[in-house]
Amino acid sequence: MVVGVLALQGSFNEHIAALRRLGVKGVEVRKAEQLQDVSSLIIPGGESTTMAKLAEFHNLFPALRNFVKMGKPVWGTCAGLIFLADKVVGQKSGGQELIGGLDCTVHRNFFGSQIQSFEADLEIPNLASIEGGQGTCRGVFIRAPAVLEAGPGVEVLAVYPVPPDSNLVDPLIESQEGEKKVIVALKQGNLLGTAFHPELTADSRWHTFFLKMASEIEEGASNSIVTIEGSQPTLDQLERIDLPIFQ
Repeated sequence: MVVGVLALQGSFNEHIAALRRLGVKGVEVRKAEQLQDVSSLIIPGGESTTMAKLAEFHNLFPALRNFVKMGKPVWGTCAGLIFLADKVVGQKSGGQELIGGLDCTVHRNFFGSQIQSFEADLEIPNLASIEGGQGTCRGVFIRAPAVLEAGPGVEVLAVYPVPPDSNLVDPLIESQEGEKKVIVALKQGNLLGTAFHPELTADSRWHTFFLKMASEIEEGASNSIVTIEGSQPTLDQLERIDLPIFQ
């Protein structure tokens, strides 16, 4: 497995280092043709407007959208989550180009400016049930976005209480106690998004979770080619099977 990390700007080195600690090869991706050599992709945190301008300059958006549509695994952290969202609010004048694919609405700077960055413990029962360890993880939020709403096919993996002084409270998740919360981690099919930066902590569970996602998707694609009556499929039969191609 070779994991690509979009290396236009932001914390791509930290993601590659986290993958290396797990014994997985991570490679920098800056050009469209480099996507052909990776089985999955991480879009790191950074300054989303700058990253979008650089991606547009290198004509990366068509290739990135195709990568997503082919069903290949993609994980967006912070700015990467913004890129993967189908809809983004709170953008700068003129907005920015998106990759899309995640059925959700993201607020670009929900938690405020750079000086309002913070860390918090997040409850992650679904992740912990798969990866083990304690039921919380440390979330590093740096000028972070948040998901205001998500479609029915989206699995929510972590939420966080809305700051009491925030005026961005509708529509939001509401707990039984009436506390308003926003989504900060979610999964839909081949796409994973986190509003925080797991690559800046020693907790490797988000990376191992993504790697397992990638393995399951590749294995599922391979198993979709079945034999007929115990025989090997013919070339003509293979040509009629419409499947995404994985490296």
